[in-house]
Amino acid sequence: MTSATQQQTDLLSSLTLMGSRGRAEGEDAQNLPKRFFPVEEHLRAFDPDVVLVIGPRGAGKTALFRAVCEKNLLPVLSKRFLSLRLPPPDRTDLVIAYPAEAQFPDALGLKKFAGKVTGEAFLELWFAYMVRLLRDKLPDTARLDALFQAVASDADAVLKAFRKAGNAPIAALDALDQELVDDDRRVFIVYDELDTLGLSDWKAVQSAVQGLAAFWANYTRRWRRLRAKIFLRTDLYQRIGTSAGADFSKLAANRVEISWSDRNLYAMLTKRMANTSTELLSYCREAEIEFDSDSELGEIPKIDSPEQARPLIDRMIGPSMGANVKKGLTYRWLLDHIRDGRGQAIPRPLVRLIESASEVQRKTGTHPKWPILIEPGRLRRALETVSEEHVKDSSDEWKWLEHLGASLSKDSATREVPWDRRQVERVLERSWDALKGQDAQASLPADSARDFVGYLIEVGIFRERHDGRLDIPDLFLFGLGLKRKGGVARR
Repeated sequence: MTSATQQQTDLLSSLTLMGSRGRAEGEDAQNLPKRFFPVEEHLRAFDPDVVLVIGPRGAGKTALFRAVCEKNLLPVLSKRFLSLRLPPPDRTDLVIAYPAEAQFPDALGLKKFAGKVTGEAFLELWFAYMVRLLRDKLPDTARLDALFQAVASDADAVLKAFRKAGNAPIAALDALDQELVDDDRRVFIVYDELDTLGLSDWKAVQSAVQGLAAFWANYTRRWRRLRAKIFLRTDLYQRIGTSAGADFSKLAANRVEISWSDRNLYAMLTKRMANTSTELLSYCREAEIEFDSDSELGEIPKIDSPEQARPLIDRMIGPSMGANVKKGLTYRWLLDHIRDGRGQAIPRPLVRLIESASEVQRKTGTHPKWPILIEPGRLRRALETVSEEHVKDSSDEWKWLEHLGASLSKDSATREVPWDRRQVERVLERSWDALKGQDAQASLPADSARDFVGYLIEVGIFRERHDGRLDIPDLFLFGLGLKRKGGVARR
């Protein structure tokens, strides 16, 4: 093996290890700071006046949550982004309220609780668990012994003890807030992964999140130094917002939305590459990418526009996806083919596309002309794998997704996209019971096929064309077992 081919093999091996299949949940804690790419607008989530942090699934909410809450990167990020209104890190405590493991009911228990209560019960429940969570910080715990002694997994017992305590919980939190003001300190109460509440039962999740939003909508203006950071999936936020009151609208007015520009996506990808191995760092530098070095965050690329990343993409894959530019410019193709139905691209599929394509290329044993590492055909093959993985991963939260693919792919009217909208609605009406799966009615986020199609457009699984027909982006197409009319046959 020549030195060039050996170098290609080594670089491909490194690319397949860029990080935990693109998932922040599985990212090694030691590697996370160097693979985390800080986006200035995202970091505004830790402005004291921001409560809601909104983003679609896979957009990086959990990566931001872990970087700040688990790895304590707020001090280093504050120094890099002086224009942001971030609180002094040495006078700010971050308390994780959810997921809270054994300090909170499990998903099955919460689902059962949701089936028995109405109205303000979830607001009171979040209040109760917050008091329990802050027990060691409270200056006054009089009359709260019964609340602290209730078993955490028993939501009914905790709620009963909370109600019996009368005004003691609010008095305790008021006293803590005043103490924080006097000491010039802050406490951020942080909530993430709220879509995992209630075993993915849509009604249970919605009730729990509505209760949380109502709680903080009521009390944010009361407390000056006790603040919430609620990381919320976009579709949950949109559904809650339609039924919430004026107080919630005030919270939402100053929200942070986790979205990714093309520039930030390429900077994120380059940072991951450069911090995976010294060989990949050198490869990036040879493509004229410049870096800032940080002892905590590693090598940070200086990329101010997507065009500045093009030399690296052209070097790694080639300038076009075929013999000429008619097949598409590679640096545009990469992002265009991982966009959802709303036109948004997010980090996880992009990272996985390069990881998977590198693995396919390495396994073939072929070596394109140096310095190319990945042939365009391998990238197209990897796109199918990424789509399949994306649908499978999404099914962990959207239990109905696999049933949706089966229903559409087995019906000749919807096996190939695009479709007439009414045509899809008829197929879904015929398959309604199959879509519900084992969990029956509570598992679907809609009450009719028409509303379900609207929801699928809302979350980006479907895309509505200008002529009114419906399409499915490549990010979901292959994973749902569907085809595009006139498309190339799958190998």
